[in-house]
Amino acid sequence: MKAVIVFCVISLSMVAGSDQGNRDWWRTMSLYQIYPRSFKDSDGDGVGDLAGITSKLDHLSESNVDAFWLSPIYPSPMVDFGYDISDFESIDPVFGTMEDFEKLVAVAHAKSLKVIVDFVPNHSSDKHEWFQKSLQNIEPYNDFYVWQNGTMTENGYFAPPNNWVSVFGGPAWTWRDERQAYYLHQFAPEQPDLNYNNEGVVQEMQNVLRFWLNKGVDGFRIDAVPFISEDVRYLDEPLTGRTSDPKNYTYTQKIYTTDQPRTYEIVQGWRGVLDEYTNSSKIMMVEAYANTSMTMKYYVSGAHFPFNFGMITDVNQDSTASDFNNLISKWMSNMPHGNAANWVAGNHDKSRLVTRFGAERARAVTLMTLLLPGISVTYNGEEIGMKDTWISWEDTKDPQGCNAGKERYETNSRDPARTPFQWDNTVSAGFSTSSKTWLPVNGNYKTVNLATEKGDPNSYYSFYEAVSKLKKSPIVQNGNLTTKLLNENVLSFARETLNDGSVYAIMNLGKEEETVDLSVFDNLSRQWNLYYATPVTDSIPKTLAMYKKIKLPSSGIAIYLSNKGSSCDGRKDETIVSESHSVISYTFGKVNIVRDEWTKKLANV
Repeated sequence: MKAVIVFCVISLSMVAGSDQGNRDWWRTMSLYQIYPRSFKDSDGDGVGDLAGITSKLDHLSESNVDAFWLSPIYPSPMVDFGYDISDFESIDPVFGTMEDFEKLVAVAHAKSLKVIVDFVPNHSSDKHEWFQKSLQNIEPYNDFYVWQNGTMTENGYFAPPNNWVSVFGGPAWTWRDERQAYYLHQFAPEQPDLNYNNEGVVQEMQNVLRFWLNKGVDGFRIDAVPFISEDVRYLDEPLTGRTSDPKNYTYTQKIYTTDQPRTYEIVQGWRGVLDEYTNSSKIMMVEAYANTSMTMKYYVSGAHFPFNFGMITDVNQDSTASDFNNLISKWMSNMPHGNAANWVAGNHDKSRLVTRFGAERARAVTLMTLLLPGISVTYNGEEIGMKDTWISWEDTKDPQGCNAGKERYETNSRDPARTPFQWDNTVSAGFSTSSKTWLPVNGNYKTVNLATEKGDPNSYYSFYEAVSKLKKSPIVQNGNLTTKLLNENVLSFARETLNDGSVYAIMNLGKEEETVDLSVFDNLSRQWNLYYATPVTDSIPKTLAMYKKIKLPSSGIAIYLSNKGSSCDGRKDETIVSESHSVISYTFGKVNIVRDEWTKKLANV
């Protein structure tokens, strides 16, 4: 697939690193998720670390990222690879030291990158000091976790208190002789749930936030928020009828174990902690797989935004243009007024974007993620089109896969989306100097890697870089949103401004060429100018005047820019045209300017 990139000088007024004021820097940010074990290994042990991340921050800057979020880096037995935390206020040696973390924050801030860390409040590791003291019934820790006596059976032993099921399968209760009671764990048995009906727990976890804020972090991604609180009556949950297996998570309706009113109160308390830091804007984003009404309540309860997982849960490779349009409308129409939207196409828990949608349609999803209003979220590797890696049973590490057993692990394991980042075509894809990495590197790394793709104007990364650059323009930062279904296969949307011009994105999600009329958009400009198109074809014209019909190939994408009421201010030779993404040149008084000079010129237009 080939791409053509065409720029109009007058339409784009790039301001690299625009902050939009300190207090709302996050509202239109490009957020990048780093899975630390798989990003970059600095010491050759086959596991990614903080020093490795620090060494690669320039990649984030070059990819027009504003902030990055780190999956857990805290001390952990690694039963759930960092989500079972044994010390909330330290760094696991596998990732480095606290000094390494402090250096990472300092270097990131020097590069105008914000640092977000994972906060995992629902549970701790069973190796945490609090749980060990709770086992011994030592105050005040005896009530830091959810303990229940269970139900006496006819055989004279205690059965679990109810039919609640763990996300990882099996009962959500485990018996401990030390307490002669069951403790609750909505995830692995090694991840006991904290008791948020205990004010001591509430205060301790708020202090964890303060600890990391004092280390200079810019905010938190809150893990597994819907599970924070449970109904204290501990009643059986109704059965779904979807399975007869009481160990399957889908066995019950989660009316007592998720989305409880107390959860939203806890979130409000965390927002209060962030607001104590009045010298800068600290943000809180929450992971909440919930229905629309429950999700939107997080905006009201104090989260800056709940993640929008619609691109993961609501659409797939067979979805229609109408399906995508409905997804966009659903979020925008239900979001409380004055808040910021966000768009998530992938993460460490789900199959990778290109695997789910295919290489061509994945670009359309990436385009939407980057150019729709608000925050875009990119999982590391999605910007180069990484695919899931097949992992053998012997190499499987994810407890969700291991617990499913050899026959079912492939449909349950999250390992395929967590394999090492593919930097280049050297040993272990440049991720590590070791040929043995914690998860195997995808065998396609010889061609799918950042270094190779940087030199290819038609690559996924070149596409990502071009569109992410456009995201930072005043048009996309400030433009209104209009969506149009041009026909059953073609979705388009506009980001329109009064003073900075407009952006028009057109995506053919069908399998046949489509002819569409773009004059349905109410725009005063006499001419639109092509910014990006894939594939290269004469059916996608570089300019469009009053007559705006185009032929868009199957899976084709076109992005046009317009300047209000004029064609690049009436000057015919001010169009930037490039067949090479590494050296962009334009005709302006017959002077060719390489990319760096072009960017400087554009910023001053």
